Amino acid sequence: MTHNLTKRQTAWTLIVTSLGLFMVSLDNLVVTTALPVIRRSLHASISQLEWTVNAYTLTFAVLLLTGAALGDRFGRRRLFSIGLLLFTGASALAALSTSATMLDVARGLQGIGGAIVAPLTLTILSAAVAPERRGLAFGIWGGVGGLAVALGPLVGGAVVSGISWHWIFWLNVPIGLVLAPLAMRQLAETRGPDRALDLPGLGLASVGLLGIVWGLVRGNAHGWTSVGVVVPMVVGVLLVAAFVAWESRAAHPMLPLGFFRDRTFTLANVASLLMFFGMFGSIFLLAQYFQTVQGLSPLQSGLRILPWTAMPMFVAPLAGALSDRVGGQRLMTVGLALQGAGLLWIASTQTAATPYLSLVGPFVLSGIGMALFFAPVANLVLGAVRPEAQGKASGATNAIRELGGVFGVAVLASIFSSVGGYASPTAFVNGTTTAVYVGGAVVIVAAIVSAFIPGRPRAEAVGELVLEAA
Repeated sequence: MTHNLTKRQTAWTLIVTSLGLFMVSLDNLVVTTALPVIRRSLHASISQLEWTVNAYTLTFAVLLLTGAALGDRFGRRRLFSIGLLLFTGASALAALSTSATMLDVARGLQGIGGAIVAPLTLTILSAAVAPERRGLAFGIWGGVGGLAVALGPLVGGAVVSGISWHWIFWLNVPIGLVLAPLAMRQLAETRGPDRALDLPGLGLASVGLLGIVWGLVRGNAHGWTSVGVVVPMVVGVLLVAAFVAWESRAAHPMLPLGFFRDRTFTLANVASLLMFFGMFGSIFLLAQYFQTVQGLSPLQSGLRILPWTAMPMFVAPLAGALSDRVGGQRLMTVGLALQGAGLLWIASTQTAATPYLSLVGPFVLSGIGMALFFAPVANLVLGAVRPEAQGKASGATNAIRELGGVFGVAVLASIFSSVGGYASPTAFVNGTTTAVYVGGAVVIVAAIVSAFIPGRPRAEAVGELVLEAA
């Protein structure tokens, strides 16, 4: 552990890791307001649009655990910088795309870079900050991640309206080229105790999850009982089951199943999976609503979503500091309940002619709920495992929540296609309303799950225990 860093070194660690998280998180949502333009520009189908989102989030989710393991083995600072450069190069390839397939491939490569960067931001920061101050540090880190969520649709809309959709990816290039050498200069190098790579586990998880998502995305277009849908999903489920069996006996598992013996770790991750399922699946559709139904520009659309997505930027740092005092599990439960209620409110209000002011209230409510969830979840998860296991725990929790987003986009888009579609504004609203009702209900279930997370000792006591263990 490197808690003996100077205040200046700790500050630089917080800045660099937060900016790394900002860059990879921005690309989760930066394409959302650009989707209608990309659909027309590249003549993309609904399934290709799903892959524009899911090609990134699926590779991101599957490889997060491997990214954490590579950092433990070869050095977290070094892999963090390499991941930034890979992400930057893939962003340039996405900007140069001339077809939906080329864009989806580039997005997959972005996901690989992001999978290296994201878990290492948390482990590098955790190693640099004393346990009793992690609530505040993680709150700032989460607030920057929330800023990326806030600016994603807005930046995407502004760039698409002002220049072209290609520039939403070009923006990453100068940031990455500056941040990678800055990381090598300012971050302390650390390694984890377990430096083995679980290649069989990686292969089983990657192919299995790809098969499941492949079937979900193609279901409406090809028929849910068709061979091309049923076979990939069945094979995918079997491979995921084989992955679980392998991890239970592997000498160096990429996902230690012993983590799940801790009730806090298990319930926090289940809640995260459900939260991202409902939130990302809903945003995928709602971000297109103002353009597809009401004929607004991408920038106008991004500005209208801002009351929802901007809330984490303001609330998450305060909630992070508060979580050390009142308990992170309480904030999570309240936040998830507010997010779920906001989605259900949106679904009940949305029509083809809904005035914008009628949506501001549920957008703000959803945003506050999202912030109250983001701030404490990292502290809860890392507090549930030993300090030397925090690298894999960080990778696991990031992977689980990103998988929630992948399945949320795939499932809710399938509901949207089966109930409505792009044929008319009415058809779009019908499909979106039903899908967002489902998304809101799933987030409410997440709130119920988080209510059963046990309370933790006060931050000072936890800090003493962790220091003794280190």
